[in-house]
Amino acid sequence: MSLLKYIFRRLLAAIPVLFGVMTLTFILSRFMPGDPVLAYLPEGKINWVLYEQLKQQLGLNDPLIIQYFRYLGDILVGNWGYSVSIARDMPVWELIMLKLPRTVDIALFSIIIAAAVGIKTGVISATHRNKAKDTIARGITLVGVALPVFFLGMLLQYTLGYLIRIDDVALFPTTGFKTVTYEDPELVTGFRIIDALISGEFYMVTDYLYHLALPVFCLAFISLASIVRQTRSSMLEVLEQDYIRTARAKGCKERDVINTHAKKNAMIPTVTIIGLGFGSLLTGAVLTETTFGLAGIGELLILAIRNRDYWVLNGLVFFFALVFIAINLITDVIYGMLDPRIRY
Repeated sequence: MSLLKYIFRRLLAAIPVLFGVMTLTFILSRFMPGDPVLAYLPEGKINWVLYEQLKQQLGLNDPLIIQYFRYLGDILVGNWGYSVSIARDMPVWELIMLKLPRTVDIALFSIIIAAAVGIKTGVISATHRNKAKDTIARGITLVGVALPVFFLGMLLQYTLGYLIRIDDVALFPTTGFKTVTYEDPELVTGFRIIDALISGEFYMVTDYLYHLALPVFCLAFISLASIVRQTRSSMLEVLEQDYIRTARAKGCKERDVINTHAKKNAMIPTVTIIGLGFGSLLTGAVLTETTFGLAGIGELLILAIRNRDYWVLNGLVFFFALVFIAINLITDVIYGMLDPRIRY
């Protein structure tokens, strides 16, 4: 089977998955406690006439089955609906795209650092099995796996943001993504670093990276633990294979045996961890964004649940499903690039 046919078949298989996600999300959102119309109306005495008008306008008086099929029909034509209470009358797709760049920045920086450090550490741990380096690496990964991400975030905020200070100035900012007195660069792509570079305001790039340092370290450390454990396990398994012993018997240098023969074959399970980890960071950095006050996708999800904004919540979950399907497909394609024996 050719690669294109494999991708096409995987996309067809994703259709029932998306259908199931949309159905389940719709049902659960409609059974959430609270009323989205009340969240839309201004606080104070409720105008019940206006309340009924808005409820009729939003289609919430219709039977659930009618609302469900209307929702499916809108999704199929690319209409994700409009936000009711978070950003009133703003299209859900535009709202997601407005918040997405900040989450992408955090997730991308975190997974790059975690993958680079994690793979290297995992290889070193495997090649120094049961020695000091291996013990230290396993101890660090154990902490990373066991430590809740929100607790690590608060710990970093307290130690590096409040406890350790130089001339009464914190080492790192603990909340937000920019200095309060700085304005936003001209909107071009939505990604702050790229827009700042395009506009020539390089100080904004440094300021943005400075504010992202703690949340990126927090997420990278948690992701790094899983990557190290998987890389170590895969390397230990590969190093016991016959072709590795043959390479050593032929007189290959140990560095070449590790980097050329063993490392590439051990990367397939690690690629899975990295791919799924990136998807989780991209769609689930809720606690980190909330802890550090970053207005990204995670914070938007919390607001959608809190305000019972059905349309934003359904759009976010549908978007998360698309992201995971795409990342899983890309990961499977990378398998074939790493191991020529894999055929589609």
